[in-house]
Formats: sequence, structure tokens, C-alpha cells
Amino acid sequence: MSTSAREKGSSITRVLEIIEAVSRAERPMSPADLAYQLDIPKPSIHRLLAQLEGDGYLQTNMRGLIVPGSRMHEIALGVLYSGRFKAPRQSILQRLTAEIGETCGIAIPNGTEMIYYDRVQTDRPLQVHLPIGSHTPAWCTASGKLYLSTLSKERRQRIIHNLPLRQYARNTLTDPHALEADLLNIRASQVGTDNEEFVDGLAAFAVPVKDRDGRLFACLFVHAPLIRKSLDELLTYTPLLRQAAVELGQLISDPEVGID
Repeated sequence: MSTSAREKGSSITRVLEIIEAVSRAERPMSPADLAYQLDIPKPSIHRLLAQLEGDGYLQTNMRGLIVPGSRMHEIALGVLYSGRFKAPRQSILQRLTAEIGETCGIAIPNGTEMIYYDRVQTDRPLQVHLPIGSHTPAWCTASGKLYLSTLSKERRQRIIHNLPLRQYARNTLTDPHALEADLLNIRASQVGTDNEEFVDGLAAFAVPVKDRDGRLFACLFVHAPLIRKSLDELLTYTPLLRQAAVELGQLISDPEVGID
């Protein structure tokens, strides 16, 4: 193999190692952190990061730390939504919706929003229709609050105090201290709740879908109009959602699960 071919292979490997490290990091990393962790010379890490940022795979936040860019998010969503996982994922959601009688779905964190990623709609009258791909605020939705509750105290409070905290519905928490207290309860129970906080007349709750390292990568939720089910009535289905969340986590964590 020629020297240029070996160098090209080494560069590709390094790029993939950087992407993997950033995607798995629990908090944003600095270029120096990446250089040390991956044993890449500082001039090389800065050159590679600049190229990845220019191509949209990575981006630098306001503190100068490296975070996933839009193309990394698109790749992750594409993998999750691929045919390999779609059929078993839909079968889990269909079973859950049939057992509960209400719409069940999956939401994925995206900054200070949640992406309404997949769902199976109930066939009962009176539905709340949010199309797949909808972006919903994190601070007043069951899935979003669950996600925020998993963040470190410093990061969570920094986000809370910079959110607009707009009043979406009659019970939206617009006071940062009240929201933080609610998030601490959610962190303890690992059940996110929304009792007319995003849409008047709608209740919802969510449980975490975790990867093999125990980190939240998605939220499994169910919502219902209050005329049919109160939040307390919905919460009686928590064991069903938790079991389904374990099955969904296995689709991603186990390479042999969900192959068409």
C-alpha cells in the first residue's frame, strides 16, 4: 500500500473516531479534550474539526466546545428510521396503542426542542394530530421535560434560565424555579408528565428509551384528551410503557435485533 493510501486511511479513521467520540460524549468536548482522548496531534485535530464543521457534521457552541452538527443529527435520525428498525418499532407502538387505546409515539431531543419522530395514532374519535417531524418545546411537553431532567444540574439550570418559557396552555410552567422543582421530581421518578401544559385539554406522560450505556436517546410517550383519560388514569399504564421502552432500546443496542 502506498504512503498516500495509508495516510488517507488514517485520516478517514480519525474522522470517524472524532464523530464517534462527539456523539458518545456526555457533555461537549474541547478540541484539546478530543486530541488527548484520541491521541491525535493538535494541528491535525484542528484541521479535521474545521473540515467536519465546514461540512456540517460538527459545530462549535458559544463556549467554543464541539457538539454534533445538523448532518450528524440527520444521520442519526436516518439510522433510527431505516427499514431495519421501522417494522419492529412500529409493531411495538401498534401493540402499545391497542393496549392503551390512545396515541403512542417516540420523541427525540434536538437542542431545546423535541422532534416528534414516530407514532401510531389511535382510531378513536377526538384526536390531537401532531405530524411526524413536528418540533415541540422541551419545557412543557412530557418528553421534553423528561429529557431536561436527565441533564446535569449546571446544564439544566443554564438552559431553563435562557428559555423563553412561553405560556402554551393553562398549566404551562413559566417560572424557572417551579419548572426546576418539577424536573427534579421527574428525574427521581423517570416519568415525564404534561397535564395541560402544552395543549389545553391534553394529558401525556413519557418514559426514557435508553441505550446500552443507560443514557436516554429517545422518549416513549402516550397522550390523550382529558375528556377520555386524566393524567392519573394514563399513568396506570406506566409499566406497559416501560417494558416497550426496553424493547425499543434493544432495537438500537443489539445489532442482531430488528433486521428485516
